[in-house]
Amino acid sequence: MVMKENKSKALKQLGIVFLAIIVINLISNFFFKRFDLTQDKRYTLSETTLNIIKEVESPLYIEVYLEGNFPPEFKRLQNETKQLLEEFTAYNSNIIFNFKNPIEKEETRVEKMKEFYAKGMQPLSITVEDKGKQSQEVVFPWAQATYGDKFTKVALLKNLMGATTEQKVISSVQHLEFGFAEAINKISKEKQKKIAVIKGNGELIEPFMADFLKTVKESYYIGPFTLDSVAKQPTQTLEALKKYDLAVIAKPTEGFTEEEKQVLDQFIMNGGKTLWLVDAVSADMDSLYNETGTILAAQRELNLTDMFFKYGIRINPLLVKDEYATPIKLASGNQGSETQMQEYTWKFAPFIYPTSTNPIVKNMEGIKFEFASPIEILKNDIKKTVLLSSSEYSKTIGTPSPISLDMVTEETTPEEYEGKGLLPVAVLMEGKFKSAYQNRVLPFKDNSFQATGKENKMIVISDGDVIKNQLDKGVPLELGFDKWTNQLYGNKEFLMNCVNYLLDDNGLINIRSKDVDLPLLNKEEVYKNYTMAQMVTVGLPIVILAIFGFLFTFLRKRKYSR
Repeated sequence: MVMKENKSKALKQLGIVFLAIIVINLISNFFFKRFDLTQDKRYTLSETTLNIIKEVESPLYIEVYLEGNFPPEFKRLQNETKQLLEEFTAYNSNIIFNFKNPIEKEETRVEKMKEFYAKGMQPLSITVEDKGKQSQEVVFPWAQATYGDKFTKVALLKNLMGATTEQKVISSVQHLEFGFAEAINKISKEKQKKIAVIKGNGELIEPFMADFLKTVKESYYIGPFTLDSVAKQPTQTLEALKKYDLAVIAKPTEGFTEEEKQVLDQFIMNGGKTLWLVDAVSADMDSLYNETGTILAAQRELNLTDMFFKYGIRINPLLVKDEYATPIKLASGNQGSETQMQEYTWKFAPFIYPTSTNPIVKNMEGIKFEFASPIEILKNDIKKTVLLSSSEYSKTIGTPSPISLDMVTEETTPEEYEGKGLLPVAVLMEGKFKSAYQNRVLPFKDNSFQATGKENKMIVISDGDVIKNQLDKGVPLELGFDKWTNQLYGNKEFLMNCVNYLLDDNGLINIRSKDVDLPLLNKEEVYKNYTMAQMVTVGLPIVILAIFGFLFTFLRKRKYSR
């Protein structure tokens, strides 16, 4: 009798559980909720990301090439990437991803590597350690997103020069959501914003801006805009420029006329964004490689001082000399018939690591400058954010001044830089700008002239070479890549972040502000206590499971044996 009652009770409980499961499943079809139990909420997607992925209306494929024999740090990056993409697919099943090793087959290994190089997806050689044994593996820390006939690449590993692999992985994980959200936004949405590349004042020619222009074209309409027509048709030129959302002024070498300045000024007053890359001093590395190895650095007269002064900054005609600088290669002698090259630190090419928490530069790799000038911050109602500054061990050099390649052998002391460093070289300005021609006679008549502008923003960089890519036999190289030292700097990412910030209406760039607390194992401690580590990570869970199983079985027998 007791056995029948227990059996009936057990069946009743089973029925209730079964019914509850059905009800929960039915409810879950109408209500969708995912729970992120991590302390830093790294798997909680931002509202901007959710809006982007929810608008994907047809299959979007993501191939992740982070597959193979990795050390623990890369396994962590792989797992974090997989977790994030699982979040994407949970909110939109049109996003489909898979992981693959592109060089798994030996017979196609060379061809695949050439294919990836052609796409600008360079591999990485890493050292894999296993119980003290080392081996070399080739890794492709990249992903590719494809939507219809459009595709784009996503860098999964940040190129932080001098950083450990662990530091690179932590920084990379912090940027995963932004990287994939930006890629999906780029290929799933039609272009809307228009960028004008200003010409007519000796700006950089297209081959030296090729990689920047190519990258920008993936997301925005872009075209050259010459100011030559201002002399004859100023009002028509201004109206034409107003149709653009952003003007890029890249390393002008000839002075602007007052009419040209009025056109740019009124473009700004009407809400047009501007990205200025201006050299206040005439000095170039190309000119320095001459027979004497010497140039005279002098002030470059661009006639922009009063305009910038009104907006709230001044680019002083000085040169920044920084102990924390990028290397150059110079001939140091001959060995047989070959010239021997040696690396030297070139103190007029600052290597600047961002310290600002602004999303444009937060947790970004270093940027290479050449012959930069200090930006002086003036007081007015405009909000100013210093994006990039020289190091603590930097100072200014007055002009005119001779600059020689022999300076690479100069010896200095920390006392020479005391209280002189941290010089701003890139500044973001936001607010309602006042016209440079307010309460002045206008260079040309303009019935729509505005003395105070709309809410706006601009970025001023005191070095035109930041946007300049090198050429190899006439072929443009990737922006930020130095063919002489084989170093890749963060110039392209920095400039693209500037453009995206200036034109970003949906807050995508703000995802870069996300902080991730990613604890990693101490490999040295693991190797020292390898047996203990195995017991804790493998043996202990089995023991706990066995104890739980024993207790469950014991209690069940005790309950039903009565």
